[in-house]
Amino acid sequence: MSYKDLQQFIEMLEKKGLLKRIKTEVDAELEITEITDRVCKKGGPALLFENVKGSHYPVLMNAMGSYERMNLALGVDHLDDIAQEIRDLMKPSNYIGLINKVKAAPKLLQLANIFPKKVNHAPCQEVIEEPDLDTLPILKCWPKDGGRFITLPLVITKDPVTGNTNMGMYRMQVYDKTTTGMHWHMHKDGRENFNRFKEQGNRMPVSVAIGADPATIYSATAPLPKEISEYLFAGFLRKKPVEVVKCITNDLEVPAHAEFVLEGYIDLDEFRVEGPFGDHTGYYSLEDKYPVFHVTCITRKKKPIYPATIVGKPPMEDCYIAKATERIFLPLLQMQNPEIIDINMPLEGVFHNCIIIAIKKSYPGHAKKIMNTVWGMGQMMFTKMVIVVDHHVNPHDLSTVAWKVFNNIDAKRDILIVDGPLDALDHSSPLPHYGHKIGIDATKKWPEEGHNRKWPDDIEMSEEIKNLVSKKWKEYGID
Repeated sequence: MSYKDLQQFIEMLEKKGLLKRIKTEVDAELEITEITDRVCKKGGPALLFENVKGSHYPVLMNAMGSYERMNLALGVDHLDDIAQEIRDLMKPSNYIGLINKVKAAPKLLQLANIFPKKVNHAPCQEVIEEPDLDTLPILKCWPKDGGRFITLPLVITKDPVTGNTNMGMYRMQVYDKTTTGMHWHMHKDGRENFNRFKEQGNRMPVSVAIGADPATIYSATAPLPKEISEYLFAGFLRKKPVEVVKCITNDLEVPAHAEFVLEGYIDLDEFRVEGPFGDHTGYYSLEDKYPVFHVTCITRKKKPIYPATIVGKPPMEDCYIAKATERIFLPLLQMQNPEIIDINMPLEGVFHNCIIIAIKKSYPGHAKKIMNTVWGMGQMMFTKMVIVVDHHVNPHDLSTVAWKVFNNIDAKRDILIVDGPLDALDHSSPLPHYGHKIGIDATKKWPEEGHNRKWPDDIEMSEEIKNLVSKKWKEYGID
């Protein structure tokens, strides 16, 4: 199903017993983080803090912090269901020949109904206020953070050349009542739009939606090509259009059912120190200079809820959001690399530090081809470790993967070290944004790869004996 807005999703969570209301007064400075972190680590529910010190607005935390809630957020039983839908849409056979074109028509008509829908009146503009960020229950997450941070913002900008809208998620440090930092890394689409405005010498309009339906929130995190609108992708996930409305003080369009909207601009030559911030790597990202966002207007619902997230040592809510990306975008990786059977990006790898890939190996050096392919694809260029295993190895079975890595490699032959771009949050490389990455070929080696010794078989019991023992298991009296 699709949700009209965040509050309808909250109702569903509560109906299914997946949300806990906290009525005790809590502080947005550190206390909410400590509570939420403990709940995250135990696999606990979404949390709605109804009594936040110094604010009139409830705070929603950990809304998508489990596989069950992530599935519920996107309206599926399994995240792989979305991947299968993408596979079906990409099959050339669905669109070849007259009969198949007719068969494909329902799919194409379905796609035609996912473009964003403009409305003139919207819940997110029920109240229009002068900017005062102090009225919002913005979190200070960790003790050494540089200040309070908006952690779940949908930052909306427009390319001044093409007119394409981008919606990304970039943390925002609050400096005072009307200004925040804008944490745009050099590799992000928002930063590219900023650079294009700078070339033209024009002030850059920016709007920030806080709280939307969960598919739209997820879409702001998705690694989409710049040409594909996040609103369009959210419409695909929701199976219905995202309603958008024009802002009051600029020409940007924002989700009509957002809880809050911050409208404003960025002066292109103004930078300010932002950070430190306790980040999803589990470490503090360091201070650096970033553009400054000036808030000119706040619009909101009459009774809004403020959603936030915390990041830190995994597992956290963002890990489950990242798992959605792993499953949903697997077909696009397989479209270019059909030999890929499955992938796993372990939670401990915090998105960009490790990917395990199972492949149907067909020729010498095949694993190294996959490593280089991964490092050449979009945001996967940041992956610090690529592990490749044979097709019969389940990449989600970390014990078996570790067994293969520890036993199947010759260090000189099977480890590939390359240099290239790294994520801006990587703290271990000698230089910012640039360093070394490692590929590990844990597949069975062939004579054509220089391994002329006989490769031993895995130890496996015969199917006959397995079946026999299974049938007699109760007779053994073993619990």
